[in-house]
Amino acid sequence: MQTTHIVSNADLALASILVLVSAGVSLWLKLGLTNRIIISAIRAVVQLSIIGLLLKWIFAANQWYWVLPMVTVMTLVAGLSARSRGRYSYRGLSFDALSSVWLASWLTAAVGLYAVLHVKPWYSPQYVIPILGMILGNCLTAVSLCLDRLTQDLRQQQSTIEMLLSLGATGWEAYRETARGAVIAGMLPTINQLSVVGLVSLPGMITGQILAGAAPDQAIRYQLLTMFLICAGSAGGCLLCALLVYRHMFNQRWQFCSWRLHQRKKAGL
Repeated sequence: MQTTHIVSNADLALASILVLVSAGVSLWLKLGLTNRIIISAIRAVVQLSIIGLLLKWIFAANQWYWVLPMVTVMTLVAGLSARSRGRYSYRGLSFDALSSVWLASWLTAAVGLYAVLHVKPWYSPQYVIPILGMILGNCLTAVSLCLDRLTQDLRQQQSTIEMLLSLGATGWEAYRETARGAVIAGMLPTINQLSVVGLVSLPGMITGQILAGAAPDQAIRYQLLTMFLICAGSAGGCLLCALLVYRHMFNQRWQFCSWRLHQRKKAGL
């Protein structure tokens, strides 16, 4: 079987020209993205270089007391990133975003790692870190979209919600359609990815395993497993997000606490 090509620093430097082309296109069309493209590329190089060295060390150590802090930091970053991208905010938003991402991702990863893959020991970094990382990344996107859609719709549909409540609807009945639309919005990227996988693109796990020399059928099984886990994690994160937002936006007397929502001065990027 053909050996894997080793990517050198010179290869990366050559590939980086493509980023400069993208920045040049932005400058030519006056899109205002030139600085963001260059800064994002530099951040990617720095962040991935550091994480590469860190993972190499963690994999060599193979101890739970290094793996657990690593996945904890990953979860905190994902949860806090999910809450920073919406147009509206409320007190408790950080807790809701972090709880949604954390619970959904860790529960889904636990099922995949220990009920399906039977990973032993439980802290095996070569399984735990990449699989949980993929679930966290997609759950972050789903929860972020769900939160943004929820808070916007609650503000824009305030009069409709209050009318339903005045007609005798419970808090959940008045909130249900808003929550439904937000969960759908959060799940759409995952659903779209599932529907075209293999036809439009070969996802990262398939590509990585094939480049590493694994048999294509085995690589496909691993990819299907991770995509099913990602789908479950995203769905769970959106559902938890909708339930937690409801807890903050409606009190025990089914009053819509619209005053708790406030617009950010600048939405997170």
